[in-house]
Amino acid sequence: MNRFDRLFGIRGEAQVRYLDGEFQVVSPGEFVRCAVTGQKIDLADLRYWSVELQEAYASADISLARHLETVRAEPQA
Repeated sequence: MNRFDRLFGIRGEAQVRYLDGEFQVVSPGEFVRCAVTGQKIDLADLRYWSVELQEAYASADISLARHLETVRAEPQA
């Protein structure tokens, strides 16, 4: 991003910290990328993420699949 992008309101990917029930924008931008598909997700449309993995997801189905994938990968005690 260059200074002209900032002046004219054109922004790229945001850096976000995912919290329980909300997220905090660390570096401004218009979107984040789905950790699984790479799809752009506008911040206004961001609904699904993992606090533990600090990842965003484009849909509930993708979020569930990723959760199940990580649960299966964890060693059982």
